[in-house]
Amino acid sequence: MIKNAADLISGVCLAAFGAYVLSAASRLSYFSEVGPGPGFFPFWIGIGLVFLSFWLMLPSCLPRRMAAKKTERAGWKPTGKALTAWLAIIAAVALLERIGFGLSFAFLTIFLLRGLEQRPTLIAFTVAVGLAAAFYAIFTLALGVRLPAGLWGF
Repeated sequence: MIKNAADLISGVCLAAFGAYVLSAASRLSYFSEVGPGPGFFPFWIGIGLVFLSFWLMLPSCLPRRMAAKKTERAGWKPTGKALTAWLAIIAAVALLERIGFGLSFAFLTIFLLRGLEQRPTLIAFTVAVGLAAAFYAIFTLALGVRLPAGLWGF
């Protein structure tokens, strides 16, 4: 008997999307002469989607004694937090060209940690600066990828 139809339906939809991503990735080259080709990341994203969809569906199909205890139904508070996080991501993407990747990503991180998760301000700022610096070091310095720069050049 199916215990959580919502997780099962979501898992099936996620698995179908993952299969589509894998199908599209199979039409692209996996390798190029300089390294991973255009099909490399979609291939692994598709595998991850399919794997996570089965992980989502598994508790719905297990016998009741093997499944985890049923959690409370999500109310408006978690849903509101999720929607607020999505709106913050959209705002960060909209600000990319104006203020640059580093500042946009740092502001997003601070908002998510301090605003939504109520973490201490010092931790939020430290994580934001550390992640922005790590992205700069990995993409700009190590890989030579130019991240969007704002008015100030970073």
